[in-house]
Amino acid sequence: MSIVAIGLVLALMNLLVTATTMLKPRVTLANSPVDPFAFDPGFDIQSVAGLAISLPSHSWEFGTASEALLELWNPSLSIFGSEPFQAAVSLSRDPLVAMSVPSLVYAQAKIVLGTGANVLADGDGAVGDPASLGVSAVLLGKIAGNETLKDAAEREAEYLLMGAPRFWNGAISHRVDYAELWADFVYMAPPFLAYYAVETSNSWLLQQTVEQCGLYREILQKNVSSMTSYKGLWEHIIGPVNQDTGVWSTGNAWAAAGMTRVLATVLKAPPHITLTWRDDAVSELTQWIKEILDVAIRGKDITLAPNGLLRNYLDDVSGDGHGFGETSRTALLASVSYRVVVLRPDIFYADGSDRTYVDWVDGLRKTLAEHITANGTASPAINPLNWSDTTQYTAGSPEGQNFVVLMYAAWRDCKIAEIC
Repeated sequence: MSIVAIGLVLALMNLLVTATTMLKPRVTLANSPVDPFAFDPGFDIQSVAGLAISLPSHSWEFGTASEALLELWNPSLSIFGSEPFQAAVSLSRDPLVAMSVPSLVYAQAKIVLGTGANVLADGDGAVGDPASLGVSAVLLGKIAGNETLKDAAEREAEYLLMGAPRFWNGAISHRVDYAELWADFVYMAPPFLAYYAVETSNSWLLQQTVEQCGLYREILQKNVSSMTSYKGLWEHIIGPVNQDTGVWSTGNAWAAAGMTRVLATVLKAPPHITLTWRDDAVSELTQWIKEILDVAIRGKDITLAPNGLLRNYLDDVSGDGHGFGETSRTALLASVSYRVVVLRPDIFYADGSDRTYVDWVDGLRKTLAEHITANGTASPAINPLNWSDTTQYTAGSPEGQNFVVLMYAAWRDCKIAEIC
């Protein structure tokens, strides 16, 4: 382990103490807020964030937590910052800067280098989950003395592009041993591939990443009549082993949030990388995200459960237990709405003349606040390891806690942009 890596691990120990005692971290990176908790969302976000750090135990949870921490504490480094790729240059200038970035300290401690599908972590048979740590690996690889992680990011991209199975239409499989598409994958791998493409000035790869989102939509978007209230939603899993053709709301939120990160990457990429295809890519990604959001809004009489939260399966009103309102996907889809009104105010805000998306998501945030306990637990949630479980999960979902952090960071940035 390099001196830099040892320093990062030691810094993580201090970070965990900080989170536990709910002290406000001081960040020194340029353009980051002095106080990331400056706004009151209607619940104790610091307690939520403390659990978001302590609960994860799987590769995709580590990756989601790393992204949530980055957006929360160092927004200038996140893809939603005004100039994220320029901001990242500071990491190569001074290795000590990384020790003031909680996300990178956290990710450094969670990345366990391997081979094949497990380059960045043990994916337990998943192709996409280890890649959720990919952006962190790229950023950490910019630090002098961390060449190993730079190489690991390259190997992760190579496995996704050349080693992973493919579905019949060319979509990269979410599973290692057979070709199977999960909506979850869109949050795990495409944001990394898009970021890596810009980092390596690879226009082809960035364009291919947008295409992968489209290939997933081609298979997973539910084939129903245009008159159906949930036209535009995605099925959860299509494949030979784990198939789930229900419109699982967390799957739809994963997909929308992943495409939002890819959209932000295309928008923030240097013009020479996107060349002549930028406008088409932005238009397509915007439309695909909008399809999912619009169903949740347009069909709210169905998609919202009596408790005001989005249903576990968005169209399930049968009373069989699968359609209960839960916090995880409510928070993640809310984060998407807050992000896109800032990224594409011309489409989602009509440049100030249409508050449909803002009013809808503000309502979700206020309802969600009623479902966060005094210790910061978002409840009820879906069992994070069993999407078909009808028992409402109240112990604190590792991914769900981080979804709330992502929602808060997106809302805060929307307020700073004076749209929310």
